[in-house]
Amino acid sequence: MLTIDPKEIPVAQMHQYLLGAVGPRPIAFASTIDEQGRPNLSPFSFFNVFGANPPILIFSPARRGRDNTVKHTYNNAKATGEVVINVVNYDIVQQVSLSSTEYAEGVNEFKKAGLTMVRSEVVRPFRVKESPVHFECRINEVVELGEEGGAGNLVICEVLKMHIQEEILDEKGYIDQHKIDLVARMGGNWYTRATPSMFEVPKPLQTLGIGIDAIAEEIRNSKYLSGNDLGRLGNVEKLPTAQEVKALLKNNDELSKLIEENEEEKIHLKAKQYLENDDPGTAWKILLAKNV
Repeated sequence: MLTIDPKEIPVAQMHQYLLGAVGPRPIAFASTIDEQGRPNLSPFSFFNVFGANPPILIFSPARRGRDNTVKHTYNNAKATGEVVINVVNYDIVQQVSLSSTEYAEGVNEFKKAGLTMVRSEVVRPFRVKESPVHFECRINEVVELGEEGGAGNLVICEVLKMHIQEEILDEKGYIDQHKIDLVARMGGNWYTRATPSMFEVPKPLQTLGIGIDAIAEEIRNSKYLSGNDLGRLGNVEKLPTAQEVKALLKNNDELSKLIEENEEEKIHLKAKQYLENDDPGTAWKILLAKNV
């Protein structure tokens, strides 16, 4: 394993390692104005949500590693104390990338990127009409993490108003994760699109899974079941009863024959198929069948 001491490699190299390892990163498409009232628009992938009461977003317009200069967004945030954070979906990702071009101070990136300015309700910076969600924010604090190139500047934003396109809502009025079609940053020039690759993992908040340590050693040490497979098995609250296992075998000749053959590989691979289809209950019945 490669081991790195950040103090022993160039900042640019450390930057690339960080961006390659920490991702996907959501994108804050930050709209600000300068002291003359001129609009500015720029994306930042050092960004996330950090609280709901009050609602807090934080993004970081870091100091440039190559020359230790700062971005216009950073100067505007400190000068005016306001920002609109727009989220980025697949429909606008190329325009968002274009807006990251380092245009001269005072150049309107809305126009350069072909995006529409919409007046905000409680802050001065404009919203991006094409973005599916806008957050009008007051900047509570800017935390400067260093004075050298590559240092972060945490812009701590409190959401005052949130705007959501109704087209991306589900029947319950919440944001449909397929309809919003978010994108995120990876390392280098790479992005990722959430919609085609999304999958659900049930949160064990109201359940008490048996845990992987409660799984029999011969299953834990399987050559055919992955750590994810074991995690699914360990997330059940109780094992199926002998009667439930027998009922499955009684109504399934294929599985009965498989158990009769008593070949670990085939049994474990069949259980794996059910795990991949989010059916750990049946997977457990298959794994326990030879013991009933």
